[in-house]
Amino acid sequence: MTGLAYLIPIALCMGTLGLVAFFWAMHSGQYEDMDGSAQRILIDDEEEGDRS
Repeated sequence: MTGLAYLIPIALCMGTLGLVAFFWAMHSGQYEDMDGSAQRILIDDEEEGDRS
């Protein structure tokens, strides 16, 4: 039972840290353009030069 006295506060602190990190990421704009990154990888850059 004394193990729970340590584990429950640690779990609550880790959950709070995760929630704070999530809200920080939302505030800094990490999730604003979800489709742009997925589409950007499919576009060929013609400016890099010919590879043939």
